Amino acid sequence: MKFMMLVCVEEERFEADETDAPEQDGADDDGSFPWLDDVIARGIRLDGDRLKPPREARTVAVRDGEMLVSDGPFAETKEVICGYDVLECATIEEAVQVAAAHPVAAFGRIEVRPFWK
Repeated sequence: MKFMMLVCVEEERFEADETDAPEQDGADDDGSFPWLDDVIARGIRLDGDRLKPPREARTVAVRDGEMLVSDGPFAETKEVICGYDVLECATIEEAVQVAAAHPVAAFGRIEVRPFWK
């Protein structure tokens, strides 16, 4: 089964890390990222990337045939989605274990959600 893993952190932390190299949190001193190396080697991670800051987002809605576009994310929250990973796991329990091993789980939140088939 495929699962979407949404990596979320408090907006202040995301903005502070913006100039860091991608995947900076959880990287070793030599720049390697053990969690990423592991899930790629195991064939679990199908895709993923870091996202640009919420201020670069646009939210789109169509109401009565008119397109409405607003700056920023859809919801006003303290946490923002800073990245995602698409996982291939046998069960949601396995996907949750993979998410729990991600370094951001120690200070942020990770949502794991199955795809529709």
